[in-house]
Amino acid sequence: MSDGLPPLRDVIERFDLGAKKSLGQHFLLDLNITRKIAREVSVTGDDVVLEIGPGPGGLTRALLDTGARVVAIERDNRCIDALKELEDFYPNKLETIESDALRIDELEMLGAKAPVKIVANLPYNISTELLIKWLKAGPKLWSRMALMFQKEVADRILAAPGSKTYGRLSVIAQATATPMRAFDLPARAFTPPPKVDSTVVVFDPPTEPFDTVKALEAVTQAAFSQRRKMLRSSLKSVFGQTLGQALEQAGVKETVRAEDVSVSQYKLLSSLKAD
Repeated sequence: MSDGLPPLRDVIERFDLGAKKSLGQHFLLDLNITRKIAREVSVTGDDVVLEIGPGPGGLTRALLDTGARVVAIERDNRCIDALKELEDFYPNKLETIESDALRIDELEMLGAKAPVKIVANLPYNISTELLIKWLKAGPKLWSRMALMFQKEVADRILAAPGSKTYGRLSVIAQATATPMRAFDLPARAFTPPPKVDSTVVVFDPPTEPFDTVKALEAVTQAAFSQRRKMLRSSLKSVFGQTLGQALEQAGVKETVRAEDVSVSQYKLLSSLKAD
């Protein structure tokens, strides 16, 4: 158990780990909260967990306490020595890789360890980009994810058709996974406190296989970049002369706008685009 380790605030002071705004860092030091995150994805000693941006290792400790093996990707080289102490405390359980999570090929890096559980207090400035990357990789990479976002981003991920927050991120997330709100966290839970509250979102694999993500990206990009236009105008660049037929097959009226089309209808349109 992590009870024999020094307090995280002492680790931050000893290794001079003041959070960097440029890296979107907001450290989560409360072990009650980090253990709750680990429970949300039912991490056990049989699991391999991928963690992004562990920082001083608050969430990492909670994950290691379950007995799981953790692969931690950390871009900030100041944190590496602090994480090495965790490697020594949990022999053969923690592998720390100094790298940029946006640039790595997770499937190549993990090899036979995949699929894994992904658990992370994501840096706010790259959270959406990382999520899309992992959603596109799909169940080959992950069996479950618990990810921390700004509450506003989480609301967009979970939004329903017809709402103001429903958009491209909502459609892609809900088409490629089953996302669920786990719990919200106030800004004061973090060091330093961000200007906004946060939300942990849990992602399960999609209920049915979905392999037309590239086409879905093209369809949603066209639809939501001109969201005030009717689909008969906004999707013309994607479907050309076959647009009317595609909309009819998907059960979508030509006069509706992007935010009024359901995720299942967007999935149908993407399958027609991919044909």
